[in-house]
Amino acid sequence: MSWMDLLRMSVSNLRRRKLRTFLTVLGVVIGTASIVVMISLGLGMQQAMYNEIEQYGGLTTVKVYGAQSGESMMYYSGESQEESEKYVDDACIEDLQKMDHVLSVDPVYNMSGLLLKGAYEGYADIVAMTPEGLEARNIKLSSGSLPKENSGQLELVYGNHVLMNFYEKGTGKGYWETGELPDIDLEKDSLFLILDQDNYYASQESASMELQMSGEDGESTARKPVKKHVVRACGLVAGGENDYNANSYSVFCDLNTLKKVLKKEFSGRVIPGQPQTKNGKPMKNFCYSYAQLKVDDADNVAVVSNQLKEMGYNVETNAEYMDSMKKQMAIIQAVLGGIGAVSLFVAAIGIANTMMMSIYERTKEIGVMKVLGCSLSNIRQMFLMEAAFIGFFGGIVGNILSLIMSAIMNLLAGKAQMLDGANISYIPLWLILASIGFAMLVGILAGYFPAKRAMKLSPLEAIRNS
Repeated sequence: MSWMDLLRMSVSNLRRRKLRTFLTVLGVVIGTASIVVMISLGLGMQQAMYNEIEQYGGLTTVKVYGAQSGESMMYYSGESQEESEKYVDDACIEDLQKMDHVLSVDPVYNMSGLLLKGAYEGYADIVAMTPEGLEARNIKLSSGSLPKENSGQLELVYGNHVLMNFYEKGTGKGYWETGELPDIDLEKDSLFLILDQDNYYASQESASMELQMSGEDGESTARKPVKKHVVRACGLVAGGENDYNANSYSVFCDLNTLKKVLKKEFSGRVIPGQPQTKNGKPMKNFCYSYAQLKVDDADNVAVVSNQLKEMGYNVETNAEYMDSMKKQMAIIQAVLGGIGAVSLFVAAIGIANTMMMSIYERTKEIGVMKVLGCSLSNIRQMFLMEAAFIGFFGGIVGNILSLIMSAIMNLLAGKAQMLDGANISYIPLWLILASIGFAMLVGILAGYFPAKRAMKLSPLEAIRNS
């Protein structure tokens, strides 16, 4: 019997019992859709992770940390590290630029500031970088431009979530308590920036105490006011309050301008975040929070990282972070896929049941085929082909259903801004083809034992008892 004859008979048998075939295929559809949707959620999370890593410099970025002032800072690099005894200063930057496979080195200084506007104040995570470093960060702006180098005054780029860190001075309530942003236009309004927060809060407490003392004896002690820098925005990070990205909570400025402002304001004192001598005096060289290296190729990141560790620096790479996240994502995808596989296992039981019922109903037909000389392998192939068809059609329809469900989930997630720039569900072509193939394999395995039973039927007994 030719393959075309077997194909014709298999399709005819499936069409003969439309309702039973439909219900069996429906089980495969649900099982396939469950697996594809579950795995697509894990792939969507993985895609979101890749997008986040790209925002932080991609896989060729290496962050180099040195010793910190008065604190022991430990940075993740896939293994335990001791505190560095070296500092990331201008001399260090020059040495790093001479390393093999290093394309660029950008110093970064990170510090906390306080922004004041009327009855509101808010914390600012200040990130100071060179113009080249800011350009390399690929900050998407809704308006304005990046800070100019050595402009003489601080020009700030506000993240789109900076206003969420503001709160009322009197009540201490802000966006996270009220759900409302303060009435501040960062693009147009001038704000006061406090860099010396310790003295600012000390002066607030001192003013309160002096006010009480002046009420008692009528005298008060004069105190030098804390420097308030008038700052304006030169640009705003793109996005609304529901759009999160790696720059949302940061305030960016020019590194050289900030250094000049800090050295002038903290003349003779230790600048916040700067190391100090054993006597508590400021050190001569200005030290950065870290240096950001751009390596020529992702394959050379490990080589550069090992060289930096041998030089005595602490290292953090996105590649090591991604490897760690990949392992976690693999576990999540296995769990989600396993949950979906339960539905397909139930569908396999339905296929086996359908095939067994088909054997009992077609006993005479099988007997006649054997009497006419049809080989046992042809009988087995016919039943396996029917089971494979059920799996194939179920896999196709299941994938169509999965694509519809994925589109709906992505639409709802997009409105809720659950993931930045990535779909919550992602179905690649390989997943579609693999799920169809897996559904066919499940169908064939489920139809194997019924096909084997059909082969063992005695032709004379089949004709006599039918």
